[in-house]
Amino acid sequence: MLYGFQVVLTFQNILFVFIGVLAGTLIGMLPGLGPISAIAIMIPLSYGMDPASALILMAGVYYGAVFGGSTSSILLNAPGISGTVATSFDGYPLAKQGKAGKALAIAAICSFAGGTISVVALMLVAPIMADFAVSFGPTEYFALMLLGLTAIASLSEGSTTKALISATFGLIIATIGIDQQTGTQRFTFGNPNLLEGIDFLIIALGLFALAEVCSLILTRKKKMFEGDQSVGSLKITRSEAKEISGPIARHSVLGFILGVLPGAGATIASFMSYLSEKKISKDPSSFGKGNIKGLAAPETSNNAATSGAFVPLLTLGIPGSGTTAVLLGALLVVGVQPGPLMLTDHPDVFWGVIASMYLGNVFLLILNLPLIPFIAKILYIPKALLISLVIVFCMIGVYGVSFSTFDLYLLLGFGVLGYLMRMFSFPAAPLILAFILGGMMEQSFRQALTISNGNYGVFSESPVTVSLLVISLFSLTFPILKGKLSKKGNLNNNNDLSA
Repeated sequence: MLYGFQVVLTFQNILFVFIGVLAGTLIGMLPGLGPISAIAIMIPLSYGMDPASALILMAGVYYGAVFGGSTSSILLNAPGISGTVATSFDGYPLAKQGKAGKALAIAAICSFAGGTISVVALMLVAPIMADFAVSFGPTEYFALMLLGLTAIASLSEGSTTKALISATFGLIIATIGIDQQTGTQRFTFGNPNLLEGIDFLIIALGLFALAEVCSLILTRKKKMFEGDQSVGSLKITRSEAKEISGPIARHSVLGFILGVLPGAGATIASFMSYLSEKKISKDPSSFGKGNIKGLAAPETSNNAATSGAFVPLLTLGIPGSGTTAVLLGALLVVGVQPGPLMLTDHPDVFWGVIASMYLGNVFLLILNLPLIPFIAKILYIPKALLISLVIVFCMIGVYGVSFSTFDLYLLLGFGVLGYLMRMFSFPAAPLILAFILGGMMEQSFRQALTISNGNYGVFSESPVTVSLLVISLFSLTFPILKGKLSKKGNLNNNNDLSA
């Protein structure tokens, strides 16, 4: 680590860290503009650069975007990046209650804590976690994804049936496109625009941002924010600090572990953390209505997962997400082959990047906390102008990814769908989670059966798989049993009262 700090504590590399996290924060704040496109643009700029400096710059953009992505989620209900969708569940209700300043401050502190704790973990256990990640095969991944799906009932505000219907629709959408295993077209209806499936960004921005816009346009008498429209105090009380300390400790570890697993990443980590925090809460009904634990959990986890994603990238050369896949390409461009030999062949890149994350997280906190009162001024923008800006940013974000007008029509379609789901009380979160997990779960399931020649007994061979499947079964049946027991208890109470 001392060698890593020697690498990063030069004027040039400190400047690269600052530029990276600043650019990442600004990109993360804009709905639809993720770190992938920003890093891709920077790859040509890295030609001729020192490999350590190039990766320090691009890594800063990556975790800076995740750090800054919470802003639009909290203020506009328009997730800046996919990893901050879960942040909007409680962040946006807090902003509507006049606590936007507090929500942004909690998000900044939790992001800093999650990022810093995971960097310490990255330094200490990178080789061990790399071995653990390699031990996860198709059966383990299938069981992990199934566990995420069985927790869908926790994302429902009311009817569990409606949550499961939303999730089923999400799984259906996940099957659209070319089957990766056989090359068969599925549910494209002969439309070439659907061959690659539907991008996550279209669904997230449609169901959250454009659905909010539809709601505001169709209910013109309502204000942009119900209740207090003020920014509110940034101060976090001692009791609130104590309340969020538990989620920070728990989900820094969970986020880092999920970040290490190739394919999981910040999005799944944030959803898993939100679900688990809601499960263990004494008052789960307050989640989705402005619970600070519901904000702290995903914000801690997504930043922790971002650092965790560097473990398989640097030690195995396996990208854990789309962004780290682009970073892998950037490393190859500057002449660095990530893998087990990287620690000995390129220690300046390996330890320099890890040391830069310490510095980058400090820069992010210093940048974000003082700017919160100015960032939160977005609440005072006139409603008509704000609606126009949200629509424009959403369309630019979607069009900038594919340059397809068909995707803009899909965006509008999902916006209308999101509004109808709100109208009939169907939760959008299960649809999003099922869409994310569905493709990976199907792929892992089919890989496991291919390896075992169609023998379903392969799912009982690994202790990790069996443990995850048992937890999934418990997760699915517990809400049903709990509901029946509570009804039976109420019935007994009523009989006692009548007696």
